[in-house]
Parts: sequence; C-alpha cells; structure tokens
Amino acid sequence: VQLQASGGGVVQAGGSLRLSCVASGRNNYTMGWFRQAPGKEREFVGYLSWSGVTFYLDSVKGRFTISRDTAKNMVFLQMNSLKPEDTAVYYCAAKRYSITTRESEYDYWGQGTLVTVSS
Repeated sequence: VQLQASGGGVVQAGGSLRLSCVASGRNNYTMGWFRQAPGKEREFVGYLSWSGVTFYLDSVKGRFTISRDTAKNMVFLQMNSLKPEDTAVYYCAAKRYSITTRESEYDYWGQGTLVTVSS
C-alpha cells in the first residue's frame, strides 16, 4: 500500500482546511492521521476504521472529522476552527486488521503535508 497525503497550506486561525490521502492497493484498512509539530514528537490525531468507527485526539474532537471515499480509495481529514497549535506536518497511515492509536502499529505511511495556522 502506498499513501500520498496532500492539501496542506497556510490558513488563519479559525479557518478550515481539508487534507486528502490517496491509497493504492487494497482499501480495507484502518486509516489514521498523525501530526508532528516543530520540536515535538509525532502524535496521533484520529483514525477511521474500515467499519466506520472513528476516534480522535481530545484536543481536536468536534473540530476535525475523518471520512473516506471508498470508490476513490481516499481518506480525508477535515479540519475546522483551526488554532495555531494545530500547526504541524500531518501524516496519513494505514493499519491492517485492527484499530489503534499507537504510531508503531501502523503498517504504511505517507509523506507528510505541512499545515501552518497563523494567529
């Protein structure tokens, strides 16, 4: 499985941005989004399981939504009410067979896309 994330950019605080991740190959994976802010470790943002179960980092609940377009083999991260602390490189990842928030348990990773939220 190859993943490619896109959609990053610069947005003002309070604005919205939608990230996309296109996957090659099979699509029956749990899809996760992670982010890495400058000088910090990469952290879990949210996942969408193949069966439609979602789970989010507390600080993004109610603001971020993960969805998928099965026909296009794409996953999206809709980010609303963005804050400067959301500034990070965002990564999509795929996990076979189960759901997890643990970075080490994801099998495939895309390259990151930079999101910068200005105050």
